[in-house]
This record gives sequence, C-alpha cells and structure tokens, in this order.
Amino acid sequence: MKGVELTRDQEEHALELHRRAIVVDFHCDVVLATLPDSAFLIGGGVKRTLAERSTEGHVDIPRLLEGGVDCQVFSHFVEPIYNPIATRRMLQVMGYSLSEIEKNSDKLEVVTKAEEIYRNHGKKISVIIGFEGGEAIDQDLRLLRMFYRLGLRRLTLCWNNRNAIADGVRWQRSKGGLTEFGASVVEECNKLGILVDVSHLTDPGFWDVLEVSKDPVIASHSNCRALCPSMRNLTDEMIKALAEKGGVIGVNYAQFFLIGREELKKGKVATVETVVDHIDHIVDVTGNIDHVGLGSDFDGVPRVAEGLEDVSKLPNLTKSLVARGYSDQEIEKILGGNFLRVVKTVWK
Repeated sequence: MKGVELTRDQEEHALELHRRAIVVDFHCDVVLATLPDSAFLIGGGVKRTLAERSTEGHVDIPRLLEGGVDCQVFSHFVEPIYNPIATRRMLQVMGYSLSEIEKNSDKLEVVTKAEEIYRNHGKKISVIIGFEGGEAIDQDLRLLRMFYRLGLRRLTLCWNNRNAIADGVRWQRSKGGLTEFGASVVEECNKLGILVDVSHLTDPGFWDVLEVSKDPVIASHSNCRALCPSMRNLTDEMIKALAEKGGVIGVNYAQFFLIGREELKKGKVATVETVVDHIDHIVDVTGNIDHVGLGSDFDGVPRVAEGLEDVSKLPNLTKSLVARGYSDQEIEKILGGNFLRVVKTVWK
C-alpha cells in the first residue's frame, strides 16, 4: 500500500482525524534551539524565539498550532561543555523555558497530570518537561526530587556519552549499562512518577532498565535497527521486550535514524513514507498497534524526513497513515493515544 494516492474525500477525512486526535510528540529540542546563550544550536546558530514563526529550524508556537500538536515534550539538555556545573546550567535552561512558557500562557501550559492534557485539548498546547541526560542530578536523588517538583516528568537517562547513571551509545563497546546509582535513579523515578526513557542508552543499559523498572518505560525518539543500523535504534528483540513491559517507542524523523548512512551517501532520501515504514515494522514486531507513537527529534537534528520538514507539516504523517490502511482508532493511538496510556499509568 506504499505511496497510495488519497482521494479528496480521504484527504479531508485525514485532516479531520488529525484535528480530532490528541497529538503527542515525545521529543523535541526547541528549548536548546532558541536558548539565547545555547552552546549547541542546530541550524547554523540562527537566533529565533519560541513565540515567533521562523523559516529556520523545526518548532515554534505558530508552527505547533499549524501542525495540530496538542502535547509536546520540551527536552532540556545540558551542553557537554557545562557538565562540570550541570545542575546550575539545567536551572538556567529551565529558567529560560519556564519563563517563555509563562510569557505565552495563553497558548502553552506545563502539565504534570494526564487529565490536564485532556483538559487542554483544543484550548492550549500541553508542555511536558523532559530532561535529556541525568547530569543535572549530580549523583544526588534529592536533586531528582527537586526537579520533579519543578515539573520534570520524563527523564532520558543519558545522552550519547557516559554519565553517573549509565553509558550512552558512544560507549557501546564498553558493554556498560546502568551503574548502581543509575539503578537507584530508575527506582526513584518509579516512586515519583517520572517516565524513564531508554533512547540514547547502550544495549546493556536498555536491558538493565527493563530489569530494574517496575513501570513501563519508553524510547522517546528511536527507530528500528532492522531498517536502519544506527545504534540509536532498537533491535526487534528490544522492541518486543519494551512492548511486553507496556512501553511505547516514539518514531524519530531524522534522516540518519531512518535509513543507513551508506544509503544516505549514495543519495537516498528518507521521506514521510520511510517514517511510516518504521511504524509498520514496530506494529509487525509487537503484533499490535499499542506500542508506537511520535518522537520527532525536531530541532535536535540537521536533516529530517521529506514531507515532515517542520512541525507544521505533521498532518502529512496522518495522511500517509490513512493511505497505508490504518483505521481511525489505530491512527489516534499512534498520534498520541499510546503515549497517553503510559502517562496515565506512570504519572502519580
């Protein structure tokens, strides 16, 4: 069914379905991309703001609204240069993002309970506070509890590098997983009601998290290694295990997590249809529709799939899902229902 053209009625139905669904994206880096003193800007360091529409990057409020996003995880990241003062830097990053959200409180609201997401549907964009990497916790669970009070509800345990919690994918050859402190972080997240995110972990770290966590865990922005060999993607065995735990995988729109680097070098280009290929594969591997969602990685990667050039183009994904033959109920689960189920399960 790949590449099926939609009739006018099907296209109108897809757009109506997209408007009706609660659309949830579990990872974007717009905070770092608009942070005035960011040391890690994507897109050539062009300065832009959250409130104003830009032709640069992928996400801002006008484009979120145009794309029909109802709930967006804002990932908060400490640039590696600041790791020696990671806690202080994270407070600066959060100070910026919370201030920007407050300035735009007619359109955005930080949420910490599932019912708030449902309440905001059609009224405001719900913002979930996520951390990408646990450096700011500084080997002190008291800091994790304080960040929880500031709104933290999704913790990606590490970025690509090693930290006190676990090894990131650039340390894959170390064969290291969770540290003892990392295991205590996962356990504390379970107690508090913070979603534990395994994207960026080494393979041993992934399996350690599934062993330690009592709650479902997520891979907020990862794809299928069977379709693209990047170590940031999950093997079929991982996908099955994460699904059996009740978790969800957010498909990533980055070109180099959709198709292999060798294919990219030869000029092959990933499109919105390639994203749906990864969705198809997760559904095939798990045997049902309940374990796949959206994790764009917008503003965190330089090149994204054609047809999904920024968040305003997100209805193209719904059109592709309709063309691929998914039912309305299945599409609503992919667009947000599956992540909402996990949120309701894990958040206290």
